[in-house]
Amino acid sequence: MKNKNCRLYRINGVEDHIHIVCDLHPSIALADLVKDIKVSSSIWIKERGIYPLFSNWAESYGAFTLSIREKDTIIKYVMNQQEHHKKESSREEFIRLLKENGVDFDEKYLV
Repeated sequence: MKNKNCRLYRINGVEDHIHIVCDLHPSIALADLVKDIKVSSSIWIKERGIYPLFSNWAESYGAFTLSIREKDTIIKYVMNQQEHHKKESSREEFIRLLKENGVDFDEKYLV
């Protein structure tokens, strides 16, 4: 993130996905940032052997923009992923977010 002039506010996850709250520097394409995060974190995870069953990240990802006024609310949401996913699965969450944000999608392409 630092190498790309992006600021990380919070990262957290559960067994099948992670959430990253960050700003995106105008000179960086989102796809490039996600690719760099996936590549560097994959290397880091594999070198340390901390998740023996980890093979690689999924090809897909989702990204949503937010108002700076919502930043603290989103950070709290991300901090509480373990509790949140006791009530809603990752798939249900992603579909809900897509619908709430008016994104057209075909469920056959969702993981």
